[in-house]
Amino acid sequence: MSSGPIGMGHQDKSEREKFENELKRIIDASNSAGVLLRVIGSLAFQMHCPKYGFIQEAMGRAYTDIDFAGYSKQTKEIKVLMAGLGYAEEKDVFIVSEGDRSIFNHPSGLHVDVFYEKLDFCHPISWSGRLEVDAPTIPLAEMVLEKMQIVQINEKDIIDTIMLLLEHPLGDHDKETINIARVALLCAKDWGLWRTTTMNLNKVQILAQGYPQLTAEQKELVTDQVKAALARIDQENKPLAWRMRARVGDRVKWYKDVDEVH
Repeated sequence: MSSGPIGMGHQDKSEREKFENELKRIIDASNSAGVLLRVIGSLAFQMHCPKYGFIQEAMGRAYTDIDFAGYSKQTKEIKVLMAGLGYAEEKDVFIVSEGDRSIFNHPSGLHVDVFYEKLDFCHPISWSGRLEVDAPTIPLAEMVLEKMQIVQINEKDIIDTIMLLLEHPLGDHDKETINIARVALLCAKDWGLWRTTTMNLNKVQILAQGYPQLTAEQKELVTDQVKAALARIDQENKPLAWRMRARVGDRVKWYKDVDEVH
C-alpha cells in the first residue's frame, strides 16, 4: 500500500481480501465460542454497504486493521479466543487503557483492536446493551457516531460516512436503518457530542460535493440525508443543562484530544 494519511492509499484486491477473510475467520470463531464481538471501523462499513462498498476502493480508502466492540465481562474469553487464533496481546495497552482496550497482533502482520463497553476518543460512545441489536457489526447509529465524534475528522471517516448515508435510510429503528432518533437523543444529552456531530455532518455534506467518483444524484442524496439528520437532531428536546452549556459554546473546550495507542 502506498504511503499517505492513515487509512488512505492504494490497496490491491488481494490485500483487501486478506483483511476480509481474516475478519470472517474471527467472526466464525467468536460465534462458535459464544463470544460477542461486533465489527467497527472500515470493515464494518464495507460489510453494511453491499451496494456502495465499492466507494472505499474507488476513493483510496484502505483497511489498516480489524476493529471490534466487545463487553468487558467477556474480556477473558476474548483474550482466550484471540490466542487460539494465533494472536499475541500487547498487554501494556490493556493496562494503560484501564481495561478499555486490547490490541492483538498476528504473525501475518494483521492487528486486531477490541474496544470494551465504549469507544472513547473525543466523546464517549457507549454500546452498553447495544451489541445485541445488530450483527456482525455495531448498529448503524453507533457507526455514524463512531465517525462523527472525531473533532479532527479524517478523509477516511468522511468516505465511510458517505457510503453509509448513500446505502441506508434514516429512521427511528435499527433494522438496516440509521436510527437517527437514537443519534438525536444522545446529542441532546451531551452538548459537546452535539457540537462535534453537527459540525462533522456539515463537513460530510460539503466534502461529498468534491468527489469526482460520486454522481450528481449521489451527491444530492448525501446532501438530503445530512439535512434530514441535522433537522431531526435539532428537533430533539434539549434539557436545561444542555441549553446552559450551549450558551457557553466554543469558549470552553467541548471535547477530549485523541490519544492514539500505537
